[in-house]
Amino acid sequence: MAQKSTICKASLAVADIDRGYYRDHELTIARHPSETDERMMIRLLAFALHADEALEFGRGLSTEDEPDAWRRDLTGAILQWIEVGLPDEREVRKACGRAREVHVLAYGGRAVDLWWQGAREKFARQDQLAVAEVPFEASRALAQIAARSMRLQVTIQEGHLLVADGATSIPVALRVLKSLADPSADGRG
Repeated sequence: MAQKSTICKASLAVADIDRGYYRDHELTIARHPSETDERMMIRLLAFALHADEALEFGRGLSTEDEPDAWRRDLTGAILQWIEVGLPDEREVRKACGRAREVHVLAYGGRAVDLWWQGAREKFARQDQLAVAEVPFEASRALAQIAARSMRLQVTIQEGHLLVADGATSIPVALRVLKSLADPSADGRG
């Protein structure tokens, strides 16, 4: 018999000083049985980075053709497609054909470097693609604060993040591997 997803709840307070975005989000996260605490927390971090009232999680690891999170307009057009981990290059190209912006939040230490070496040239042609890496120490520290019920505060300023749960504060300095072609475009059109 297949295992069911674990339902986790997160009260997420986002203070994105860079974008002037200050909101609280009550999130329900369906955690697939094969998903690690680390991956779930990177999904939450990706949500905080791109927080918006219209941003929602995809249906999960077992669902093909959906991102980890996305933001669509009222017509259903995909404004942002967000993946975490080390996605297949073909899947990223396909997402770039479907969405105005595609964001990849990579994690995994040395594996990110190997993945990026193989993907860098292919991704260079994708103007609407941005790729950033969560440092290994930060992703592991985030995994340590994972719980079925969480209250998290995420502050974002000048590209640096601080994730706090009341007892622990974790600084996250993203390493930008690739930026959007037009840095002034934010996909809000």
